[in-house]
Amino acid sequence: MSSASSIRAPARLIATGLRSSTSRATIPPLPRLYPHQSRTILSFLRSETSKSKSVQLPSHFFSRALSGKPLPQVKSKALNYTYRLAAWVGASLTVVGVGVIGFFLYDASTYKDHSTHSDIDVSQLALQPRRGGPKNLPIADVFIDDDDSEAKRKLKQKPRLVILGGGWGGVALLKDLNPDEYHVTVISPTNYFLFTPMLPSATVGTLSLRSLVEPIRRILSRVNGHFIRAKAEDIEFSHKLIEVAQTDPEGREVRFYVPYDKVVLAVGSTTNPHGVKGLEHAFFLKNIDDARTIRNRVIHNLELACLPTTSDEERKRLLSFVVSGGGPTGVEFAAELYDLLNEDLSRHFPRLLRNEISVHIIQSRGHILNTYDETLSKYAEDRFARDQVDVMTNARVKEVQPEKIIFTQKEPDGSLQTKELPIGFCLWSTGVAPAAISKTLAEKLGEYQTNRHALETDTHLRVNGTPLGDVYAIGDCSTVQNNVADHIITFLRSTAWKRGHDPETVQLHFGDWRQVAQDVKKRFPQAADHLKRLDKLFSEFDKDHSGTLDFGELRELLKQIDNKLTSLPATAQRAHQQGQYLAKKFNKMAQVAEGLHANDIRDGDLDAATYKAFEYHHLGSLAYIGNSAVFDLGEGWNLAGGLWAVYTWRSVYFAQSVSLRTRLLMAMDWVKRGLFGRDLISF
Repeated sequence: MSSASSIRAPARLIATGLRSSTSRATIPPLPRLYPHQSRTILSFLRSETSKSKSVQLPSHFFSRALSGKPLPQVKSKALNYTYRLAAWVGASLTVVGVGVIGFFLYDASTYKDHSTHSDIDVSQLALQPRRGGPKNLPIADVFIDDDDSEAKRKLKQKPRLVILGGGWGGVALLKDLNPDEYHVTVISPTNYFLFTPMLPSATVGTLSLRSLVEPIRRILSRVNGHFIRAKAEDIEFSHKLIEVAQTDPEGREVRFYVPYDKVVLAVGSTTNPHGVKGLEHAFFLKNIDDARTIRNRVIHNLELACLPTTSDEERKRLLSFVVSGGGPTGVEFAAELYDLLNEDLSRHFPRLLRNEISVHIIQSRGHILNTYDETLSKYAEDRFARDQVDVMTNARVKEVQPEKIIFTQKEPDGSLQTKELPIGFCLWSTGVAPAAISKTLAEKLGEYQTNRHALETDTHLRVNGTPLGDVYAIGDCSTVQNNVADHIITFLRSTAWKRGHDPETVQLHFGDWRQVAQDVKKRFPQAADHLKRLDKLFSEFDKDHSGTLDFGELRELLKQIDNKLTSLPATAQRAHQQGQYLAKKFNKMAQVAEGLHANDIRDGDLDAATYKAFEYHHLGSLAYIGNSAVFDLGEGWNLAGGLWAVYTWRSVYFAQSVSLRTRLLMAMDWVKRGLFGRDLISF
């Protein structure tokens, strides 16, 4: 073993060489200079450099020195960082370049130079349909694309499922339906699905119109279905035929029948006019055409207000924007309009316009967003007050005129005052009313349909009064009627322990009451929350303390439950859940229908024997209120906030969008708004 003094000189030589250059070590190979001490010298140097932060040597430095090979380069930290940055940039550019080249190669593959033609077999019955039905119209038994593929040919003999409408309920049904079990046809006057929650954003250019729509035919391709762009006018229940009408480009009306085995009404609703005069001077927000018309009108008013010939009074009128209705649609439109005026108007229009603009919300209830928690409604009102959006509650519109709106407002002392506002624009957003076909069917079904606003269905979503129970209704066009008390006799007759007895003489002990309660929960799932304390309910309605419930006491108990059950909200969330429910039930019915024994079907109710009744689960409500958002999650769980809430609100709707295509388009629109602002143009 060499002493420390014997290795100090060569170690000093190495250190001098290292200090002489930060980029290259100038040390000769150690074995040639110190053949007997090279390993000891390197061991000493390794320990010394490990203690120093100024000199860091790579691990292969020592092995190369021992082998007699030239020593490696020693680089500085700055140079190492530069090399790593250059490598990262180079790799990134390479990836981007490969991606661009790959995209152009894919894009080039989508162009076809020569179309291929071949003979196509089309049934003669598809080209010349037979006539029949009550009105002797053509009947579309066969479609011209029934033989376009092997998958479609296999479905020709399957049960015919016809969906009227392409909204939230219909699309949810299509996305979850088993593609091998039904011959599916969608009939709708529009050939796209519209993402309605983001429609207010399209009215001011935050989102483009194409980002909110998805072609129905693309959605239908999953189930190899057929699409008819037409309007359903009536249903002949006894003949199982749907009357359809369409107008050709020359204005001639074409009518024909479409047969069905099952039909689902998902036709949505229209805006409720509430008997107000002059609504031809107002704007509605239900579809893409409405959003385009509103956008054009807003921009047109701004341009007119800039003209030198426009008087001060006329300018104030043109820039007075009124929203009638303080629900989510009206509130979100007012918020989007305020964002446009506050963020983009001041950059591209004269500053005077910003001072002259006014936004008003007229609400008939005591608060806007009255279906939300009161704290959220108050938060929204305070937010609008800060943004100088005028919210007028307890006010009802009497008439809309071309240049002004007339309304009454309840004062704090209880008196009604008639007021007027000049308007350059008025949005009417005040609830829903039934579509034309819903009215037609309600009149045809007579006493079975008593609701003036929607078609009544049972808890299996079958339209009440239809003779064969094969007509379903979902979404805004329907309302689920529980009527627990009205079904009391059915409950009692279907209970094994009381067969053959008069139900009005019944005396239910607590055990019997539990069986009835279980039957109620099964038939009416929404009543389950009101049947948790069966013992408490039993003792409360046992008025004579006899230990039993007679017919009258039981009726009173169930009537109380009826009163507590509220109508389901007319929202996209409810329609979506109903569409998913029907898809699962139809899938199950197709699988088990043949195997069911007649005794398994109680009272001939195949739906009840196959699948449970529909139960709505409220997942919360949310609304955008101008660079802020509110979330009503139910059960006292509420959230409200600024930009973090806005990004959360966007994330929820981004996730709910119907396809990857619409998600990408929405994301690009948000990026464009951030980089370039909204497009202040009209079409």
